[in-house]
Amino acid sequence: MMILSIIATVVLLGALFYHRVSLFLSSLILLAWTAALGVAGLWSIWLLVPLAIILVPFNLTPMRKSMISAPVFRGFRKVMPPMSRTEKEAIDAGTTWWEGDLFQGKPDWKKLHNYPQPQLTAEEQAFLDGPVEEACRMANDFQITHELADLPPELWAYLKEHRFFAMIIKKEYGGLEFSAYAQSRVLQKLSGVSGILAITVGVPNSLGPGELLQHYGTEEQKNHYLPRLARGQEIPCFALTSPEAGSDAGAIPDTGVVCMGEWQGQQVLGMRLTWNKRYITLAPIAT
Repeated sequence: MMILSIIATVVLLGALFYHRVSLFLSSLILLAWTAALGVAGLWSIWLLVPLAIILVPFNLTPMRKSMISAPVFRGFRKVMPPMSRTEKEAIDAGTTWWEGDLFQGKPDWKKLHNYPQPQLTAEEQAFLDGPVEEACRMANDFQITHELADLPPELWAYLKEHRFFAMIIKKEYGGLEFSAYAQSRVLQKLSGVSGILAITVGVPNSLGPGELLQHYGTEEQKNHYLPRLARGQEIPCFALTSPEAGSDAGAIPDTGVVCMGEWQGQQVLGMRLTWNKRYITLAPIAT
């Protein structure tokens, strides 16, 4: 009977957690449950005393903050690395969407369903039905991965001609300026025939410099690089993974120093980098 009472207590705790019963009401239910089991002789009635000692600090907010929350937070501060200025700026930027409710453990499903369903524009749908379908038809995954270790030249030419690398770039610079939903649909379709094809198209549209240039580049940089990126004349690569830190961007030891230096026979302002990488995505074909 003792084992059954323990199992029943665990089930009760699970039900209280699952239904998110308030802390005060949960405490009363646990005290009543313990008293009932004590009266039934399944365990000692004196268990009420240590249980009450545990529950009282949790239910008194000032006591809970000073005796429980504050020591826990101090412990976390000691073991967690300090936050850099860049990390703090990233955290403070923007707001949370519905996923904020999800991480709080109180998702409002009606709120999620009330968001308008994303729709493709006529131009985006035509691109999906035309050039994307043709690119999928041209891709042979076995040839790409086992024979060429690359996309075939005719597929490269097709991707550049139809501006597959320009989905994130604005039209004024020769890009397609597609929505995030359209880009997701394109990559979803490409990945169905070849993972390498999807990555090759996806990296310039996500990890490439196009978005950064549009937000932070000078007019000279935008006018020079964005049309070339849109035409596929320039192919970017993404260097993150280091031998020691892996893909943890906050732990990589690489440094960059803005300085004057000689480049192509001229003294120019640039950035001197020190780095060591294990993988560089698209490095073999980057310009």
